[in-house]
Amino acid sequence: MDEVIWMRPEHGSRGPKPAFSRDDVAKAAVRIADAEGLDALSMRRIATELGAGTASLYRYVRKKDEIFELMIDAVLGERTGFSPSGDWRADLATLAHLQRETALRHRWFAGLSAGRPTHGPHSLAGLEQALSVFDGLDLSADEMLLCLDTVSAFVRGHVLAELAEEEAVRRTGLSHDAWMEQQGEYGPAIIGSGRYPRFTRVIVEAESPHAADRLERGFALGLDRVLAGLAASMEGR
Repeated sequence: MDEVIWMRPEHGSRGPKPAFSRDDVAKAAVRIADAEGLDALSMRRIATELGAGTASLYRYVRKKDEIFELMIDAVLGERTGFSPSGDWRADLATLAHLQRETALRHRWFAGLSAGRPTHGPHSLAGLEQALSVFDGLDLSADEMLLCLDTVSAFVRGHVLAELAEEEAVRRTGLSHDAWMEQQGEYGPAIIGSGRYPRFTRVIVEAESPHAADRLERGFALGLDRVLAGLAASMEGR
């Protein structure tokens, strides 16, 4: 069984001193993924980015999944400036906004980090800090994890929807407003059919789909509902 990458030394004691570090490899991979997507990642491509030979990368990683672990950890290391305030709800909101900003900055991050967690130094430091917002609340370990996972799942779902909207704009060449306008008479046709009274009410009354800040507003309001639900569950313990 392979050792976890974080248990292996940065480089062996034998042979010449490596020209790069794992951090260099991670940053090169992140640059490629940001510019070209995860599908563009390969050992050869990363080596080219570093100006190194492909075989030399195996001094730092043994397989592509380890590249992914390094990338996730490197991106989590970008989060700075957060310090728990003692108000767990406000702190979770701050962490949620930071997670959203990170995932929108690195479009591949939300999908890649949704799987098995990586426990690199930045990841562990971030998790330790996130868990500290529950200090003094007398929550079990499972309850703390449930709170973090619930908020994270909301953020991830919202971000994936935002990224899908961006992709739709790129693919069709239509902005959200242009797409809404393109629907033309379809809305009145739905209303006129009389078959969808609840959705008809949405078409007639809802303002949020037309708001310029609908994404930011939807995120903030949805997050507030999630945190309110967590607060209610704590009070009912």
